[in-house]
Amino acid sequence: MATQNPSGPRAPVSPVREGGDGASVVLERRTQRVQPPKLYQVVMLNDDFTPMEFVVQVLQAFFGKDRETATQIMLKIHLDGKGVCGVYTRDVAATKVDQVLDAAQAAGHPLQCVSEPVE
Repeated sequence: MATQNPSGPRAPVSPVREGGDGASVVLERRTQRVQPPKLYQVVMLNDDFTPMEFVVQVLQAFFGKDRETATQIMLKIHLDGKGVCGVYTRDVAATKVDQVLDAAQAAGHPLQCVSEPVE
């Protein structure tokens, strides 16, 4: 296998180009505008079998809520049928949903949790 030494140093690329009539053209750098990532809310759904205390523990463990806030969210879930646990980027929201579903399954509870886009 033969190797070749790189040729001499290359000339730096200049932002100035010569036009056909001898005039110089200056290229400007355009700034790119990127959109912020779309956010998703993690929503826990009510059921008649999962103990309220378990829901509070899940909110504290996976969403970093204090006891009082977790209790308020749990009551909202209980009374309204669903409640928002947090708002995250898509990947983080999907991970939170998986954590909640795994914990519920391990404890033998039918607790359901979904993520949906924030509007």
